[in-house]
Amino acid sequence: MKRVWNISNTAIYSLISFDKNNAPNINICSYVSVVSLKPKLYLVAIEKTSKTHENLSENSFCVLQILSSDNISIVKYVGKKSGRKTDKINYLKKRNLLALWQNKEILKKSSGIIFLNKIDTLETIGDHTLFIFEIQKSKTINEYNILTFNKLIENKVIL
Repeated sequence: MKRVWNISNTAIYSLISFDKNNAPNINICSYVSVVSLKPKLYLVAIEKTSKTHENLSENSFCVLQILSSDNISIVKYVGKKSGRKTDKINYLKKRNLLALWQNKEILKKSSGIIFLNKIDTLETIGDHTLFIFEIQKSKTINEYNILTFNKLIENKVIL
C-alpha cells in the first residue's frame, strides 16, 4: 500500500537549471504546482543539498518540462545521479535525447516546456526549499501522453 503522500497520480517533471557560467544541469522534480494564474506562477520544491539548488542560487532562469511517457527511460538516471558528480546533460547528448528550443537545450519528446524566472524563495524546515517562479514562455507539445507517478511505479522505476 502506498504512503498517503504517494496516493496522488501527479505528473513527473524535469528541471534544467544553470550555474553562474550558464552550464546546465537536469533533475527530476516530484513536488511542482501552479500557485497563481495572474501572474502565472509555479512553486517547485528543490532538495537543499542538490546541484539544482546551488544553481538556482546563482541563476534565476530555468526550464521546467512536463515529461511524457516517452521520457521514462531517463528518469532513474537523471533522478538518482548527482549533478555534482555526473554530467547528466552530456549523458543525454550522447544518446541524442536533447533538442534546442529558444536557444536552450531541452529534452526531446516532453509533453510541455515552461521557461521560468525565479522571483522568490521560501526556506523550509524540511529537506527542500520552495522556489517561486514566474512563467516567461511555455509550449504544450502533447497533453495526452503525460508521464505520471503511477506509470513510474508500474514500470518499476520507483517504489
